[in-house]
Amino acid sequence: MLKKVHHINFLVSDLEQASSRYRSIFGVEPGKIEFLPERGVKVARFRLDNVWIILVQPTDPDGMPARHLASEGEGFFLMSFQVDDIERAAALVKKQGCGVLDETPRHGLDDWKVVDIDPRDTFGARFQLVESSASDTGAQEL
Repeated sequence: MLKKVHHINFLVSDLEQASSRYRSIFGVEPGKIEFLPERGVKVARFRLDNVWIILVQPTDPDGMPARHLASEGEGFFLMSFQVDDIERAAALVKKQGCGVLDETPRHGLDDWKVVDIDPRDTFGARFQLVESSASDTGAQEL
């Protein structure tokens, strides 16, 4: 069912500062700032081989990313796994007794369709399933 790690999200308080720091430390150029208003975040991303690294700054103080940032601080937030068919993968996860936080896939960046897995069923780890085309082109590759 899982094909690869598609992207890894890191929560930050200041997206511009984090982008600048990643640029100087790793020699990467995070892409343009993108907004996901339904998720309450703005993001910048870059590719490391075939995995997206996404810096996430909450914009909605009541949203889940902002609540997580307030309680856990900056750093690793979630890992997304590529699947071929998001509806089928979510059904398989549920069949195994694991909850999902999105009953229907929601839209992410580009053509990404995502479903969050309930962290209570994964020992606190935040995982997400994502279906996307192979032509993700939103930012620079490393």
